[in-house]
Amino acid sequence: MATFLYKVGRLAFRRRHYVALLWIALLTLAGVGAASAPAAGASSFSVPGTEAQKAFDLLEQRFPGMSADGATARVVFKAPAGEKLDSGANKATVEKTVKDLGDGSEVVSVADPFKGKAVSKDGTIAYASVKYKVSGMELKDASKDALKETAQQARASGLTVEVGGDALTATPETGSTEIIGIAIAAVVLVITFGSLLAAGFPLLTALIGVGIGVSTITALANALDLGTTTSTLAMMIGLAVGIDYALFIVSRYRAELAEGREREEAAGRAVGTAGSAVVFAGLTVVIALVGLAVVNIPMLTKMGVAAAGTVAIAVLIALTMIPALLGYAGKKIKPIGQKSKLLGGGRAKSAEKSARPNMGTRWASFVVRRPLAVLLLGVIGLGAAAIPAASLELGLPDDGSQPTSTTQRRAYDLLSEGFGPGFNGPLMVVVDAKDSKTPKADVTTVTDKIKALKDVTTVTPATFNKDGDTATITVVPDSKPSSVTTEDLVHGIRDAGAQVKADTDSSVLVTGTTAMNIDVSQKLNDALIPYLILVVGLAFLLLIVVFRSILVPLKAALGFLLSVMAALGAVVAVFQWGWLSGLMGVEETGPVMSMMPIFMVGVVFGLAMDYEVFLVTRMREAHVHGEKPSQAIVTGFKHSARVVTAAAVIMIAVFSGFISSSESMIKMIGFGLAIAVFFDAFVVRMAIVPAVLALLGKRAWWLPKWLDRILPNVDVEGEGLRELDSKDSDPDEDRELVRA
Repeated sequence: MATFLYKVGRLAFRRRHYVALLWIALLTLAGVGAASAPAAGASSFSVPGTEAQKAFDLLEQRFPGMSADGATARVVFKAPAGEKLDSGANKATVEKTVKDLGDGSEVVSVADPFKGKAVSKDGTIAYASVKYKVSGMELKDASKDALKETAQQARASGLTVEVGGDALTATPETGSTEIIGIAIAAVVLVITFGSLLAAGFPLLTALIGVGIGVSTITALANALDLGTTTSTLAMMIGLAVGIDYALFIVSRYRAELAEGREREEAAGRAVGTAGSAVVFAGLTVVIALVGLAVVNIPMLTKMGVAAAGTVAIAVLIALTMIPALLGYAGKKIKPIGQKSKLLGGGRAKSAEKSARPNMGTRWASFVVRRPLAVLLLGVIGLGAAAIPAASLELGLPDDGSQPTSTTQRRAYDLLSEGFGPGFNGPLMVVVDAKDSKTPKADVTTVTDKIKALKDVTTVTPATFNKDGDTATITVVPDSKPSSVTTEDLVHGIRDAGAQVKADTDSSVLVTGTTAMNIDVSQKLNDALIPYLILVVGLAFLLLIVVFRSILVPLKAALGFLLSVMAALGAVVAVFQWGWLSGLMGVEETGPVMSMMPIFMVGVVFGLAMDYEVFLVTRMREAHVHGEKPSQAIVTGFKHSARVVTAAAVIMIAVFSGFISSSESMIKMIGFGLAIAVFFDAFVVRMAIVPAVLALLGKRAWWLPKWLDRILPNVDVEGEGLRELDSKDSDPDEDRELVRA
């Protein structure tokens, strides 16, 4: 591996014009494809195997034209203070608005609030329900604009008019802090490298990689049904790892220069050593992201695969374009320890300052002397941070979690005020009586059983299809959609349906957005353990190959679990309990997004293994070359701690930039990933890992002889490079690389 990548690095350094042109051509091609591709909204959402999805599918068959998964909008009206909606002018405005709402080509029906009894008891609040032919993901912008314009015209008459429902599904906005995150990354890179030019390379290559990845996703979005969240996630992860991977290779290049190597040789050795670590770190991230497919939620699978593709591009760019750019830079990139003249380079250092060990060396020496104390402090600290995770409640965001500045949130609040909190999350009960001899009697039985349950406000009369073998019943809970009480009601209706099934030949299914959210949460919970086993198991095997050790990968996996539990605890404290919610822009606390635990496990595991690979491979490299275990730990920190710290700060800055997103899911993901990287990089990898290795000593690198014989030798440490002649490469080396 190291020898092959060494040749790749030297080839890219020499043939830099071709390499640069290749990546620019790919970026241009992806950009043209994205610009010419038809626009696509958020991806359609389906959850195979859940009861809610089965009910949706059944409604499509038995109620043709009903558009069970079609978008809905609730246009909510509120009369001015002291007035009612059934007065002359107000009523005329509502009726005109209802008429205008029905003019759209994608509109199926509009329910008049006065005819459908959709007026509150005090007569001040009413709503008109709009049903569309297609889902909110597929609704045309023209239909959304018409809906907004109609509501705005109604507001001109003096009424308060807000629009809720999924018809106004919008592209999430990430806010200005995303740019601030990149700016912080730039500052960290300048401080790390002491050179504006060297700092610019990781940023440039990361932006090119993200540009190719996101543009490709945009170009394929319509064909593959990829949503806006998919590209946001790919950008978030691709930007972070792209900067980090390039950072490690540039840093190793400068270290090789400091050892007196020629620039082409230094580029080859940087790619051969740090590049090997980049390949395996990237593989762990890809495994974690692609592994999301085990959940069997198409949207989540697409998000994982798309983000994994962007990570793969980041790896390839780091291995090829970075050495090419280093070739262009020439002598402008200084050896490690030297700064550019613009940033104070060329000044003579005192002998005392030059001989002083760097911060990484001093910290590692302290940990080696006090390993048990550092280990206990780190584990106890993360354990304390993880305590709130014991109160974790899962759910999916609804309009109640939107910012109060949005019309969806204001409509949600008005409906709660006029009709009760459960009105925002009605349940649809579907009775399949096709095999029953008495369908109407069975539906009546179901209705009576539902009315007898707790937390039920309203049960509407059943609506039968044309064949009379299927009926729908709308149930309005007494509690808000995301509450545990509503979840208990869904399970209660399903239990009652099971009794009906046992006594008759009719099946009862519960669906609707609220029931679908509950089913998704359950599906994600059920998939968490299998996902952990798959991802951690595969990465564990990969790390055994990389480190040729059993205990080092085991320690890496256990440390990851600590950091992820602590991060989940922080997410619960902020988004569920409301700690620091104002600072984070969380306007409404509630259940944690149901896909957050499994998503955090996947992404954070891959990123955590990045630091493990980059830090510990340098320790193993020193150990393989003859250093004692304790000294190898100090050596590893001497060369890697500064760079790993910079990489972690960059990742935290990039992820934190998404906390300002208007989309609650993106906000929570950004915060969760940022705090998880903080815990994993600075507590687990920088404190717990060296402490455990110091306590284990030589046993850390133990591997059974039989396993050592069968494992492939991937040579991440670059042992094979020691046998290479450091002279200029052979002219035929390019052809040898092609044959390899």
